[in-house]
Order: sequence, then C-alpha cells, then structure tokens
Amino acid sequence: MWWQDAFVSQTVIPAGQFRASRLLTWIILLLWACAHQSVNAVTLSRGPVRRKTKETEGRQDKDLLRRSKRGWMWRQFFLQEEYTGTEHQYIGKLHSDMDRGDGTVMYVLAGEGAGTIFVIDSNSGDLHATRSLDREEKPFYTLRAQVVNKKNGLPLEPETEFTVKLHDINDNEPKFDKEVYTASVPERSHIGTYVTQVTAHDADDEMFGYSAKLAYSISQGHPYFSVEPNTGIIRTALGPSDMDREQREHYQVVIEAKDMAGQRGGLTGTTTVNISLTDVNDNPPRFTQSIYQFSVPEITKVGSLVGRIRAVDADVGRNAEMDYTVVNGDGLDVFDISTDRNTQEGILSLKKPLDYEKKKSYMLQIQVQNTHPDTQFLSMDAKDIANIRVSVEDVDEPPQFEKINYILEVKEDAAVGTVIGSVSAVDPDILRSPVKYSIDRHTDVDRIFGVYAGNGSIFLQRPLDREEFAWHNISVIATDRSSFGMNLVPVYIRVLDVNDNPPMLASFYETFVCENAKAGQKIQTISAVDPDDPVGGHRFLFSLAPESSVRANFSVRDNGDNTAGIFTRRTGFGRMHKSTHLVAVVISDGHIPMQSSTGTLTIRVCTCDRDGNMEMCNAEALSSTTGLSTGALVAILLCILILLLIVVLFAALKRQKKKEPLIISKEDVRDNVVSYNDEGGGEEDTQAFDIGALRHPEVMEESKLRRDILPPESLYPPPPLRRTMVPSRGNADVRDFINQRVQENDGNPTAPPYDSLATYAYEGNGSVAESLSSLGSVSSEGEQDYNYLSEWGPRFRKLADMYGGEDSDWDS
Repeated sequence: MWWQDAFVSQTVIPAGQFRASRLLTWIILLLWACAHQSVNAVTLSRGPVRRKTKETEGRQDKDLLRRSKRGWMWRQFFLQEEYTGTEHQYIGKLHSDMDRGDGTVMYVLAGEGAGTIFVIDSNSGDLHATRSLDREEKPFYTLRAQVVNKKNGLPLEPETEFTVKLHDINDNEPKFDKEVYTASVPERSHIGTYVTQVTAHDADDEMFGYSAKLAYSISQGHPYFSVEPNTGIIRTALGPSDMDREQREHYQVVIEAKDMAGQRGGLTGTTTVNISLTDVNDNPPRFTQSIYQFSVPEITKVGSLVGRIRAVDADVGRNAEMDYTVVNGDGLDVFDISTDRNTQEGILSLKKPLDYEKKKSYMLQIQVQNTHPDTQFLSMDAKDIANIRVSVEDVDEPPQFEKINYILEVKEDAAVGTVIGSVSAVDPDILRSPVKYSIDRHTDVDRIFGVYAGNGSIFLQRPLDREEFAWHNISVIATDRSSFGMNLVPVYIRVLDVNDNPPMLASFYETFVCENAKAGQKIQTISAVDPDDPVGGHRFLFSLAPESSVRANFSVRDNGDNTAGIFTRRTGFGRMHKSTHLVAVVISDGHIPMQSSTGTLTIRVCTCDRDGNMEMCNAEALSSTTGLSTGALVAILLCILILLLIVVLFAALKRQKKKEPLIISKEDVRDNVVSYNDEGGGEEDTQAFDIGALRHPEVMEESKLRRDILPPESLYPPPPLRRTMVPSRGNADVRDFINQRVQENDGNPTAPPYDSLATYAYEGNGSVAESLSSLGSVSSEGEQDYNYLSEWGPRFRKLADMYGGEDSDWDS
C-alpha cells in the first residue's frame, strides 16, 4: 500500500500577490507539520524493533496482505504555471510503506502527460514537470501511480489516481469584445443617461485570487461621459446645456479594463467608443436677412417664379423642415409662397397678373417656422419674420383687344367695300401709343377681307357665296408704335343666306307609262333641292309648265311636303304612235325674292303586263334600262371593228410569207440540209427552235478551230446573258421530242461531226383555234335552241322569236 510523505511543493507567490494568498500558504504548511508529527508518533508507539525470524516474517507478510484501506494522504498536487526556471520543476514525492529503502521497489507513472510532461524518479518517487505549463490551455492533469517489485515486476499495491492542478498567475490582460464601439445619445440628455455598455474578459482563473476580477475606468472622454467600474455601462456625465449637438457632435471615449480588481500591478486592456449626439428640434429657423427685394416684369405669367428666400436652421433632417407663409402686406392676393422640400427655401410666385400702370410695387411680410416643432425643447411660437419688397418693371406691352374673339355677320350679296364690323385694341402702356391694324394673310389667303389700319373696321374685298363657304375665320393683328409689341385676335365671320338659288329637281327623272294606263294613274313622285338655307326651311311649289299645259297628257299634283306626283290625264298610250313624252315642271321656293326653275321629265311608253310591270319599250328605253349608254355601245362597236381588222391583216401576211432557203451558199463545206415542206406544229409550235441562226453560216467561219470535236469551255468566254424564250407548258411534247432526238444523235458513234446540222420533222398536235375555214364556220350540224333568250326579259323575247322560229329568214 502507498504512503506519501507529507510534503507539499512550495508555491512561489509572485510579486504583487495579496495577503490572502500568503495566509493560505501558511495554513498548508501548518497542516503539513501536524501530519508529520502524527506519523512520527505512530512510528514511535510501535516499540523497539525485534529480531525477525521466519515465523515472524511470515506473520508480518500475512498481516500486510490483509490490509485493504491504504492510499495516498494527498489526492492532488499543485504546480505553478508559467515556470521560467532552467531545471525541471519539482512537484512532490510519492512514497509507499513497501519501500524499505533497499532499492527493491520501483515507482511507475501513467496518465496524461506521463513520460513527456511529467516524469517520476522510479527509485525515490520524486515527481517533476519537464516544461512550463499554461493554465489557460489546460488547468489540471490526471495521472496514475503504482509501485512494483523490481525483480519480478509484480505490483505491490493497487494503482492509485491523483491530479496535478496548475496554480494560476496573472499572465493574461483583459480583452474587450470589440476593438471599436459605436453608440449615440440624444443631445441635451440629462446626467446619467444610458449610452452603451462595453464588456471585457480575462482568461485567468476566476476562482483563484483576483487575476480575473476586472474594474472599468474611463481614460479619455472626461468630463462628458462616465463608466460604471463593475458593469462597463457608459453614461452621460454633463447636463443638457453642455451636451449640444450644434456645438459638438462626435466624441471619442477610451475605456480601460484592469484585472486584480483595479489594484496596482494588474494588467490593462482598452477599447474605443465613438459616441455621436443625435439631433433634437431645439433650434427655430432664422432668416438670413430681414428685408428681401425682388423685381418682376409686368408681363410675367401667372405661376411664374418671382424669387427665393432662405432661412437657416441649425438642426438637421426632419427637425430642419420649415414652412413659409405670407402673413401680411398689400400683395396677399397677388403673390404666393411655398417651400422647396429639397433646399428648404421659400419660393415666391405670382398669383395674379401684374400691371405697372396700376401698381408699381408691393410689400409682403413672410413668416417661417418648423414643420415638426418639439414642445419639449421649443415653444409653439418659435418663428421668424422677414419683409419682401417686390417692384413691378414696366414693359412695352402689345396692344390688348377688348374681346378675346369677335363674331361678325354679313349677307352673301353684300357689295365689295361693305364694312361688316370692327375690332378695337388699346395700348396698355402709359404713353398710349396709337394702334395699327392688319389682317394675318395666312388666315385669309384669298384676300376676301380687308381692315382699315387706323380704326380696325373690316370690309369686303371680294364677293361672298354662302353656298361655297358659310364661315370665314380670320385673325386681325394689332401693333403699337414700337412695332415690337403685337397681338392678334380671332374673328369669326358668318355669311348670312340670301335666296339667290332656284330650286331644282333632286335628280334626273326618267320613267315610263304603260300603253294600257288609265286616266288619273300616278306614275312618278318627284322632289326638289335648293342650296339656299332659309330660316323657316324650304317650301317648294310644283306646277306644270305653260308649254306642257296645252293638250297635256300628264298633270302635276303638289303633295304639300316638298314632293309632287305625276299623274296621267287620259287612258291609253300608243307606243308606235309616240314612244316618248317630255313633261316640263316648274319648281319655285316661295321665298322673297322668289326663285324658280323648270325641270323636264322623260316618260317612255312601254308594253306592260296585266300587273303593270314593264315588258318592252323602244330601243332608247331598252338601252337606258339595261344601263348601257350610247357612248358605251359605240366603244363596243369600235373594239369589235379593230379585232376584225387585226384578223384580216394576219391572214394577208400569212399568205404573202415565203420560206427562205436553209443553205444560202452552195459552196458551204458542211453537209447539205434537205428541207421538207412540213406545216409544223401550228400555234403551239411558236416557241420551237430558232432556225434563223443556221441561215448565216459565214459567222461560224470566224473561228479556225476544229469543228469535228467538242471545243473546250476554257477557250471561249461565257456567252452574254440573253433572255431565253422558255417554251410554254403546252409545248412539252415538242421539247421532249427534240431532247430524245438529241440524245440519240449524241450516243451514235457514226453521227456526223459536231458542227453538222441535224433536222427533225414534227408536226405537233394541232392548233387550239382548230379550223379557220369559212366552210366549217357557217355550217352547223345541229339546230340551235334560242328559247333561253325569252328568260332574259321582254326585250329579248322578240329576238328569240326571230332566230328560234322554224320559218326564219336563214332557212328560206
């Protein structure tokens, strides 16, 4: 079983250790002395040492094995950190009762750092630390010790666990959480107002001594701020009058944290706190000057800027916003003031037009105050007053018309030179210069109107016609003596209507009457139009003209609603006797002066069915009814005649045309070409091969190259682009025929040389026009049925009877 010498390693108290540490050390030494004396007393009470025999030794061995509760007197050792000595630092001594001092036992150490950080003398049990240790890295180590027999290595006692704790020394300075703190506090705060809190930490042992006991103090920032020593809370140290943002806004405060509870010899850490005073509305706005002067031309438009005034406020942001108002003066209704929210300036603007001739200057009293006053620091009456003098500048103004526009009226039959009205303008200046009038010719291009330059009277220069233009819009210009000031006014001239146009038929009336019509039958309703515009509206009167009243076949009956009816006066009309009747109708408007005109109606006599529907009229009526005029019929006949002439000329040219020989010179070295008098392919063969190129063989003699081989493409330049006549889709059979013959000729080894001519005979499929023979044209293999002409109306029924009958003139 282990036994430990009552030895406690001496702890070196550093300089600056306080008295409590020394007292603790003396108590430990006293306990060690007491334990040592009790051990000696036990040893002495055993009596004298007897001579050992084998029996006594055996009994002693049995007694030793029976012991079960023996251990270390001290379960932990203490070691000072940050040891600076050159030799191993002594910790303590391990000793067992089994150690007789004869060297038969050996001490063995195990656990954290055994053999590296901690070593033990196997013979004596002395425990040492091999290097300096830091408590902040590891505050204690757990080790295990055992005593064994050197000879056989068997343990003599059970393994015992103990700890080695490091005694803390003040080797770490306090450190703040932040190197720089930022805080703010409202200006004019009371003493002791909370600003912020700083916190520092010390890595030393808080449970041992005062190495980690911190005390805060302020080293820079007096006398404005203070700090609580235990909490690190920063507060204001001066009253409201001394904490004025407008005097000083930013402060830099340095806070110290010192361990050892702030005593001498402690370590210190510092931090910086940047404190700003936030603004409160404790300053009213003030004008920079007491009187402001502005001048403005009298022609300045309403709403224009007159001037800017400025007031200053020592506050910032929302606390510096201000409002301007006009509180007094003779221009309360002429001027207005507002606030520019970006610059906080007062904007003076014009509210009503100015007139230098009426008032030359104005005085205003302007007030400014904060928009958001704070009653804690300022009263509601905190405001400032300034005066503004506004001078009106005289300007050479243009003449001013009495009205913004003029409306004049004139009758359309007014004579040239007639004055239709006048305009009037005056010079608003003091001099009252005479005004000169003129017409803006851009608004009167035709120069219909004129104006007298001296008095502004407008007169006619050309006749008027209401039916052409009912309104005339012109502009009259007024200028003063300086000719720099000018103004214009619109003049609207209404042309009054005069009954100077007779009424006329609304349209060209052409109607018909049936041969079997009865007396008093209505055949047409007519109406009239008049370009005039009477006040009460139109009232047309219809009557039969005197020339149509003699032996009249028709009568006119006025309906009283500006229309009239045409009625028959007898029964039965003979188309063969008289096919057309002309009826003259007199139309009058009934106004003063009365205007009238005569219109003629054309009435055709036609054959009608029982229901009164027209069946047949004369030729003129037929052409008119079908919609074909005489000019249209003449144009159709001319077109037909021209087509006949073209056909005759084409036939004559075809007969006179003669074929030219294919071979002009008999001495041509090429093979002769035998031509055949083939008729050809008809009209479909018009796009065939152009044989005219073979009729001039002398052109081919210009080149002296061999003609019995295909010439290379590089020896000839590319032919010029020419428009190639592409055969129509209807000539596909001719093209296929020629391509087939060309392929057969190219593949034939016995074919003539390359420049030889090969001809192919092909008549074609015939002409689309078929036969043009006169014999075939007049013949008809079947009878024609002309009965369908009867369905076209009564006018074609006679034509069907003429050509559809069996005993027609063609059959005789």
